[in-house]
Amino acid sequence: MGNCAASGICHSFSADGRCISLLKILMTNECIYDCKYCLNRRSNDIPRATFTPEEICELTIQFYRRNYIEGLFLSSGIIESPTFTMELLCRTVCLLRTKYGFGGYIHVKAIPGADSELIRQTGFWADRMSVNLELPTAEGLRRLAPNKHRKNILTPMRQIQTGIVQNKDEVALYKHAPQFVPGGQSTQMIIGATGESDYQILNVAENLYQKFALKRVFYSAFVRVNQDDQLPALPGGPPLLREHRLYQADWLLRFYGFSAEELLSEKRPFFNVLLDPKEDWAIRHLECFPVEINRAGSEQLLRVPGIGVNSARRILAARRSANLTFEDLKKLGVVLKRALFFITCSGKMMYPVRLDEDYIVRHLTEKEERIRLGSDGMTYWQMTLFDDDLYTCEVPAVEQRRTAVGEL
Repeated sequence: MGNCAASGICHSFSADGRCISLLKILMTNECIYDCKYCLNRRSNDIPRATFTPEEICELTIQFYRRNYIEGLFLSSGIIESPTFTMELLCRTVCLLRTKYGFGGYIHVKAIPGADSELIRQTGFWADRMSVNLELPTAEGLRRLAPNKHRKNILTPMRQIQTGIVQNKDEVALYKHAPQFVPGGQSTQMIIGATGESDYQILNVAENLYQKFALKRVFYSAFVRVNQDDQLPALPGGPPLLREHRLYQADWLLRFYGFSAEELLSEKRPFFNVLLDPKEDWAIRHLECFPVEINRAGSEQLLRVPGIGVNSARRILAARRSANLTFEDLKKLGVVLKRALFFITCSGKMMYPVRLDEDYIVRHLTEKEERIRLGSDGMTYWQMTLFDDDLYTCEVPAVEQRRTAVGEL
């Protein structure tokens, strides 16, 4: 009771901020492509099945009536051709909206290489669309997904972006004009299947946000489901910690005003294993601290570990009427365990602390975790070098970062 993992139900956030439950399914697990990392690739001998559009509609409505879900996340393998697959997806969401009267949230995949008119029609029935980037670089795509091409992936992504912009103008002029992908578009990258560094991946994500106005980039830790010499062995299992660090950094790009160049560099291409990206940045820029809570601007507050977007907004509002104390900050939602090393209230720190890299790191991390990862006793900068070894992939790294970013 209450376990949604086995039933294919996932959670997402709608455009108005609500957390919604989605039925997440494939229309078919048949596929004409032979991607080395995919369980459903053409060369795998596995049971195959395909839903009809009507079956998906009935399934969605039945789950909705039982109050299991609030929406549908519909993806698919490629059956016959990209255009044929996209036609099935378009027919499904059209039936769901018109014949079945479903008004819930629908997220549907746009198939690279499909007819552009089918993608446009689908966009008027769906709340959100996404085109999977698959792998961060074109080099990785050529090696592990030889049937897919970066240009084919970016073309529908650009089409959806253009359609969203044009539709906003139409809706502004005509109140009842149909909306095109009102929830925006997203994409997904597999992390750890190829040799790109965190720096390369984050630069790709930043360019996607800037050039394609994406709502979200999702990072999926590589899971080895096929035996292939081109795939990394992953003796420690999927790189889940690396995925987690990328999500944290992605949040900093979208909401905290950071850039990829601030968080990582070519000389330091991987995130710290023990610290989240914001803490790591703060420790490398101790010259910017401590920040005076009662005078700092919004941008400065957002750079302090332990202060989030909501707590920064509350601080700016509360200090209009009084000088804030550390007790006030705790009530406003500031995580003082992390923030106390980087802030002052009325010119005073919460405790006498040293603005020293190793001192702060030892207080921000647990000793057991440092020992488990083999970094106890190391200085902060030695820990940084240690991280590069932890994330080294067994496949050759891409030689130039411009391969990752230039083609966007």
